[in-house]
Amino acid sequence: MEVKTSLLDNMIGVGDMVLLEPLTEDSFIENLRNRFDHNEIYTYIGSVVISMNPYRSLPIFTPEKVEEYRNRNFYELSPHIYALADEAYRSLRDQDKDQCILITGESGAGKTEASKLVMSYVAAVCGKGQEVNKVKEQLLQSNPVLEAFGNAKTVRNDNSSRFGKYMDIEFDFKGDPVGGVISNYLLEKSRVVKQPRGERNFHIFYQLLSGASDDTLRKLKLDRDFSKYNYLSLDSANVNGLDDAANFRTVRNAMQIVGFMEDEVQSVLELVAAVLKLGNIEFKPESRSNGYDESRVKDKNDLKEMCELLGIEQSVLERAFSYRTVEAKLEKVSTTLNVSQAYYARDALAKNLYSRLFSWLVTRINESIKAQSKTRHKVMGVLDIYGFEIFEDNSFEQFIINYCNEKLQQIFIELTLREEQEEYIREDIEWTNIEYFNNAVICDLIENNQNGILAMLDEECLRPGTVTDITFLDKLNTVCAEHQHFESRLSKNSKFLTDHSLPHSCFRIQHYAGKVLYRVEGFMDKNNDLLYRDLSQAMYKANHKLIKQLFPEGNPAKVNLKRPPTAGFQFKHSVGTLMRNLQTKNPNYIRCVKPNDKKAPRIFTDSLVRHQVAYLGLMENVRVRRAGYAYRQAYEPCLERYKMLCKQTWPHWKGPTREGVEVLMADLQVSTEEFAYGNSKIFIRNPRTLFSLEEKRRGCLENLAALIQKIYRGWKCRTHFLLLKHSQVVVAAWYRRYAQQKKYTQIKSATIMVQSYSRGWKARKILRELKHQKRCEEAATTIAAYWHGTQARRELKRLKKEARRRHAVAVIWAYWLGLKVRREYRKFFRANAGRKIYSFIMQRLMQKYFLGLKRDLPSMSPIGGSWPTRPYRFLDTAHTELRSIFHHWRCKKYRSRFTDERKAVFEEKLQASEIFKDKKALYPSSVGQPFRGDYLEISKNPKYQKLSSAMDEKVLLADVVNKINRANGKGTARIFLLTKNNFVLADQKTGQVKASVPLPDLASISVSTQNDGFFALKLKEGSAGATKGDFLLSSEHLIEIITKLRRTGATAVNHDHLDIDISDEFLVQFKQDKVCVKFVQGAPKNGNGASCKRKNNRLLEVSVPSTA
Repeated sequence: MEVKTSLLDNMIGVGDMVLLEPLTEDSFIENLRNRFDHNEIYTYIGSVVISMNPYRSLPIFTPEKVEEYRNRNFYELSPHIYALADEAYRSLRDQDKDQCILITGESGAGKTEASKLVMSYVAAVCGKGQEVNKVKEQLLQSNPVLEAFGNAKTVRNDNSSRFGKYMDIEFDFKGDPVGGVISNYLLEKSRVVKQPRGERNFHIFYQLLSGASDDTLRKLKLDRDFSKYNYLSLDSANVNGLDDAANFRTVRNAMQIVGFMEDEVQSVLELVAAVLKLGNIEFKPESRSNGYDESRVKDKNDLKEMCELLGIEQSVLERAFSYRTVEAKLEKVSTTLNVSQAYYARDALAKNLYSRLFSWLVTRINESIKAQSKTRHKVMGVLDIYGFEIFEDNSFEQFIINYCNEKLQQIFIELTLREEQEEYIREDIEWTNIEYFNNAVICDLIENNQNGILAMLDEECLRPGTVTDITFLDKLNTVCAEHQHFESRLSKNSKFLTDHSLPHSCFRIQHYAGKVLYRVEGFMDKNNDLLYRDLSQAMYKANHKLIKQLFPEGNPAKVNLKRPPTAGFQFKHSVGTLMRNLQTKNPNYIRCVKPNDKKAPRIFTDSLVRHQVAYLGLMENVRVRRAGYAYRQAYEPCLERYKMLCKQTWPHWKGPTREGVEVLMADLQVSTEEFAYGNSKIFIRNPRTLFSLEEKRRGCLENLAALIQKIYRGWKCRTHFLLLKHSQVVVAAWYRRYAQQKKYTQIKSATIMVQSYSRGWKARKILRELKHQKRCEEAATTIAAYWHGTQARRELKRLKKEARRRHAVAVIWAYWLGLKVRREYRKFFRANAGRKIYSFIMQRLMQKYFLGLKRDLPSMSPIGGSWPTRPYRFLDTAHTELRSIFHHWRCKKYRSRFTDERKAVFEEKLQASEIFKDKKALYPSSVGQPFRGDYLEISKNPKYQKLSSAMDEKVLLADVVNKINRANGKGTARIFLLTKNNFVLADQKTGQVKASVPLPDLASISVSTQNDGFFALKLKEGSAGATKGDFLLSSEHLIEIITKLRRTGATAVNHDHLDIDISDEFLVQFKQDKVCVKFVQGAPKNGNGASCKRKNNRLLEVSVPSTA
């Protein structure tokens, strides 16, 4: 029998707040504390997950945990964020329902980490494959990039998201991710120019200064010292637990994975450096003749460096900081800026430059991660946005953030009630209306198109005349004075006119989470978000290509006199779009709660948690879920869990599960008012009823455990006795067998010994007879041998005596002849004896020397360096001359064997050495291979007869190459032909000519330094063949092809040489786009050599096996 688990098993506190009894705010907080103290950071409210930030690592996010929650029922295991992610993913994959996961909570509550956990879980449980893994990696690696540019250290959180993010992850019909789209909301760009005490600017500034190399900082004209930049807060520059240098390397790697090109990364860093330089620009007043002050730049060094980074003419930008041009329909008016206005213009430019750069980053990431196919996909949205904010000093940013949370609370209540009502209708349970606080009146106060606060703020910004924050407040007091959720000093809703907690320059709104006091100072400027047109036009004049994209309104040819939309209008429109998007999806909620303000583990602050529970509306959510039936469960798991409480259902129920549950509840005598039967579930009204069932089940399980123990112990004892009995029988049998074997062995040994003695006596008798017979035969042989020896010695003695006599006669005759000759020639010999002896000796020595040379001559190879040693000193000069003559002679003999073709081959080999030696790792392996040229024998092979006849010139080289496809990095076989004036690519199967390019159109050739065969043929711009782009090919005879191309190309275009670029990273033009081809070291796949794969739209990566 399969054992099924449940949320109720081994529960610490109450895992689902719907089952909390009694339900009060104190019991709610106490249950959260109890679970938090036992490292249970997740708690349910029905299908809503409450997440407590533990501020430390817990062993509950391992791959084993992922597998544990995979394809499991939501209430089957203890509460976890993985259960919600799995429920959402399975609903999307199996039921084709678009999902959205809404993550809310205040800063520091762990919203960003929760979104990462959801995305990592979905990435772990969905399908595998090269393309799928690439998409998953790009989606996950977009987080570090956005965190670096959009997160900052605040007093509440060291990694606080200062923007709202909504990501739609798109899936195919199998449930595999195919792409995504990211939307960002309201970047806190005011942080760029000013940070509150104890907080930092955005992470990227500190990461760049800490982690970039010295060479990079020198190019960006930056210094590592934070104190040199006015926009960087110094009191919190270094944060414990944050390694800015390591994070910078992580961001660079993530940008590469997402698909940023190297020049794009450099452009982004240049803009970040420009923002830092912009903050160091200071102004001084300069009096004019008309009595007005005009601003001037104090120290122009930072302005100069910034202009050099962005490619802006210094005088243009300097004038934009000193003058402002106002354009009407028919005229232009130029006014000077004083120092305060110049500082405002500088800060406005810095904020706009950074916020537009951030928006461009989001757009660029969307280009890389978007789905390639245009078909409809399933969508899972993940919303990570600011929580409700109540600070001591609340301004425009807090106002629109809280407005967004009001809208989210409204949709949360509506969708929760709708989900409850749909389930009741689906199960045929009577639905009772639930009373709850509807915050639509608050949303209307803010967003009403006629009398809403945002509408009046826009109206005040557009009104001519003197407009200030106080006039805006006066208008609010006039229009909103009667509204029950609005308070100010002059409104009729203010009960205490002398209340000092409500200053004159503030107004208060009663949000669903509580009252919030807003200071109107800065509302007008922040809503206008005004950037002078002179600065936009100055930015557009920059030579920096990214700047032109960020400031399109600066184009003089497209001057638009219409006022740009306000920040409030844009945010209201974005929130409306987001709400409509969320309405089309099935919602899943994660409510993040911060346990303390110290960012420390194991600390639970009651007042802080109570405040968050209030403004997150968690108690309201529990009451909504408990208004009808507090607990519901499908019939099958319900019967499986409680069937042991009834004899009729235990151990197996044979009929339908609903009838089994009905029998069970009737047997337990549960009041019919406490439960109701749905179509597929049983609904329990009161948690006490469920806990009563659990208590009975616990007691029954104890009795069953005792029964199982009794039966097990009896079985164990019987098994042990039977084992002992069987062992005794086996031991006795083995002993009897051993005794019989031992007795048999003794008898067998005695028998063998008697047999051996008998056989030995017979053998010795036969041996004695054979030895006697052999001695008789040997005696006769010995006597005959001695007689033959005596006869031979006598004959030898006679022959020796006769030979001595003959030798004596010959010696005497020789002596006599010698005496006669000496007497005859004695007179001649004495006169020339010395000269003749010397001449004779020299002739003999020379003869011996030349015969030795003939015998020991070295090889005929021209590179041979061996030569016989000199035997006599007087032959030193002749020995050296003979060696030189021999070497010249064998060189001449070697050259005489060369044909014209062989000479050309050696010239090509020499030229290949000049091009590739010590530059290309493939070159050494090609030295010993001859250059054949026509590898296909195209003129003889009948397969290529049609192609051969199409060639008007002699084919110098014919080989099969692979043409690399930009779309997937795979190769297509092509025939490569080289003639005197052209190179041709033809189809290998049909022989059809695909491309014919004249050699004068060839601009250069690019290869890598690795042990691969990839090369790029780059064509001149404007040439006829350049319309289709360059050619990226691979061949096993790369060295020969490029050498012949260079020799033949130099002859065709009448110049010295073609340019050959040897580099591990080069650009290739494919039609209209340039793609970077990058060579990296890697392990071979399937035993093959180098392999090419497409990383993104602008990068092909060639993996070359390392030559260790």
